[in-house]
Amino acid sequence: MYTGIVQGKESVLSLDKKDGFSTLTVSNNNHFFDDVSVGASVAINGTCLTVTQFKNDVVWFDISDFTADVTTLKFLNVGDEVNIERSHQMNKENGGHSLYGHIEGVAEVVEFIKTGETYRLVINIPGDNIRYFFHKGFIGLHGCSLTINGINEEDKTIELNLIPETLRTTNLSNIKVGDLLNYEIDQTTRTIVDTISRSMNANRSI
Repeated sequence: MYTGIVQGKESVLSLDKKDGFSTLTVSNNNHFFDDVSVGASVAINGTCLTVTQFKNDVVWFDISDFTADVTTLKFLNVGDEVNIERSHQMNKENGGHSLYGHIEGVAEVVEFIKTGETYRLVINIPGDNIRYFFHKGFIGLHGCSLTINGINEEDKTIELNLIPETLRTTNLSNIKVGDLLNYEIDQTTRTIVDTISRSMNANRSI
């Protein structure tokens, strides 16, 4: 499990396509992985991946083709910066929200406008998944847990504000209109919405 409080960024060293999966290597310049072990879970741009090898400040991950298809990981290039979050330890403070690293899909950046020292970010949620988001709820975006400040169900857009600390520690400072970002739905909200929807549909059929 993750909190959506990204620890910082590392660089993509390689992304090698194989049969049914790809192998990703990233740097350890900021020492996020000094105590990592094989089998550990790490969120890379919000996507939960398993460490397969660690050697000489290089960390290896395997990305299944299914994961690549539903995330932006397939677009990574050598030198790209990726957001890093190690899995949450139960004896540590959770300053964010509960995230699982289970990416739902990709959201498109519609607006990214500077307002003082912060940025107003508007994203488009594909399909009918806008029903899982609410004003003052949260969304996982490239691994960052962000509070929803506005929602337009007709346009299927969500408005967020990025503070200077978020811009400093994550790769969201580099986004531009048209970019795609990994997004994660709050699973508690999904469960409630789906349960109510199923109950209402069942009642209609009686």
